[in-house]
Amino acid sequence: MRAPNADPVKVIWPVLLVEDDDADAYLVSELLDEVSAPVELTRVRTVAEAARRSEHVACVLLDLGLPDSEGLSALRRLLTVEAGAPVVVLTGLVDEYRGAQAVAAGAQDYLVKGQVDGRDLVRAVRYAIERKRADTAAQALRESELLADERARLERGLLPRPLIDDGRLHHDARYRPGRQQSLLGGDFYDMVSTADGTLHVLLGDVCGHGPDEAALGVSLRIAWRTLVLAGVPEPDRLGYLQRVLVSEREQDEIFATVCTLAIAPDRTSARMRLAGHPPPALLHPRLSALPGDVVGPALGIVDDDLSEEVRIELGPHWALLLATDGLLEGREGPGGEPLGWEGVLPEIAKLWPADDPDGLLDNLIDRVEARNGGPLTDDVALLLLIWGAG
Repeated sequence: MRAPNADPVKVIWPVLLVEDDDADAYLVSELLDEVSAPVELTRVRTVAEAARRSEHVACVLLDLGLPDSEGLSALRRLLTVEAGAPVVVLTGLVDEYRGAQAVAAGAQDYLVKGQVDGRDLVRAVRYAIERKRADTAAQALRESELLADERARLERGLLPRPLIDDGRLHHDARYRPGRQQSLLGGDFYDMVSTADGTLHVLLGDVCGHGPDEAALGVSLRIAWRTLVLAGVPEPDRLGYLQRVLVSEREQDEIFATVCTLAIAPDRTSARMRLAGHPPPALLHPRLSALPGDVVGPALGIVDDDLSEEVRIELGPHWALLLATDGLLEGREGPGGEPLGWEGVLPEIAKLWPADDPDGLLDNLIDRVEARNGGPLTDDVALLLLIWGAG
């Protein structure tokens, strides 16, 4: 810790001067030296050399009259450098009007040679750096807001409002993209109550990541909802979904994994079908993964629907967690083995029972990402169902 009376650490700005004229370069250096400017000045003579160095400095002082540029071409080239430094343009008396044009084109400021002193030069550098930081922060905020809007649109499409009329059932869903990519992915879910009181649940995952997979996921979700509402028998639904998948997919290699549940009207049991999908986990009355030895092939792999129905006894009070394999494929650090339910259930045990069930899903994904050593590779969709006291 710095002592209370110690002098503050002086920040030195690395500044790049792009100037082919030796006399003008000397003048800039002298002006900075006269005011003991906190600047480490490096000089280059061409735009090509400046483009290679501009991302490693705090500010660029650019003369527009360079041998390898014409008009504002030097400025435009430097502004295209990714993570490039802010640019302050230096002009002569005869072309001062080009300084205003340069600011309109993206320069932070312009100075007229022979009409500035060292303080003006330092002030222009400081303001350019601060404005660049402010612009970068504002851009990051805009991108964050756009991502939030995209997340909301995604949840309206892929994670819809369920058609259920059971106020005693608590349900919560989360979606998180893998590797913090664009939020468009192929994970989807739905829930529908039918007239006989059965609660039908769907969670699925189209392989891949992007708008095509997202559109296919929406098609499958809507098709499943339509089949349920039309009264198509359970054993036939996955076969129809497979026909929709095959007709809508862009490539023959595209497939989808699906988990479906039909929870009985008294909510004490369920019928489960797995098409290439991991089974759900039971959180209450005991913490365990449901049987996964009856997983049939994913939709789109073979011509027939080979899924088998499994009956699950739930009891009077229960909690179920459905997950796409993005969560279970999290690893024990880079290069480690996939966690599977064996690795994820201990993390759930640290969070369950939860005072705030709605916060469980985000906390669980955070814990698995921490075990993984960073964002998960694949998208994650989670659906939590709680009946009675959890």
